[in-house]
Amino acid sequence: MVAFYSSYKRYFYNPNLNWMSTNVQKIAALHQYLSQDFLGGPRLIKLSTVINFQKGSTFLFVIWLMWIYDNYTTTAWVYAGLHGSYGLCWLIKHYHFPDRRWEVPVTIGGALLSFVLVLGLYWLIPWILISPIFHGPNIEWPPYYLALCITLHTLGVAIMMASDAQKYYTLKYKSGLIMEGFFNRTRNPNYLGEMMIYGSYGLMAWHWLAGLILAWVWLGLFAVNIILKDESLSKKEGWEMYKKRSGILLPKLFRH
Repeated sequence: MVAFYSSYKRYFYNPNLNWMSTNVQKIAALHQYLSQDFLGGPRLIKLSTVINFQKGSTFLFVIWLMWIYDNYTTTAWVYAGLHGSYGLCWLIKHYHFPDRRWEVPVTIGGALLSFVLVLGLYWLIPWILISPIFHGPNIEWPPYYLALCITLHTLGVAIMMASDAQKYYTLKYKSGLIMEGFFNRTRNPNYLGEMMIYGSYGLMAWHWLAGLILAWVWLGLFAVNIILKDESLSKKEGWEMYKKRSGILLPKLFRH
């Protein structure tokens, strides 16, 4: 807990912020402690290694589920292709334009907790779909429904990959707000893309437990990061104009 209070004071505490921002920062400090310093000890592994392991091995995990439950339906194969290909796209993204936030070293406890509380929960979604526990044996969704999920997923991957690439290469050569391209009408196209991707998995699973998992991550992690990002952007030149012309998540299609 000493590490938690230390990270809170050092990285997040700002007495000039309003009540909402202060409480969001407290949650962010807790996130940092749980994912980076949990149980203490030396930081032996990068958080990116934990993330890459989960995402990169997802295709094999889904295939294993299909083998365990003898479920080789078109629906199961489509899910394996979607979630598995996203993992490969993530690895490509990491090795060509990595996110510096994930390069932080963490303790063994932090790595395990990151997997248990976030990354590992994503593996419950294909289990919900492929196992006979929730939908009966070998559920098959109609072609139009699969097409909907594939479309949502494809658009999400394109938005996530392209916006992360734009952000990486823009900030590599100049600092400040990014107000063009994918960031022209939304301040968080990368989070929007991620939510479209995992939203497609939730639609494939079509169960309240999958929705609960997504709500846990989106509200407990994504929303906190988005609010803190806005706090950071507000200190940069041109913020007021950019805030008026862009949405915090969904693109602002109509502007005055």
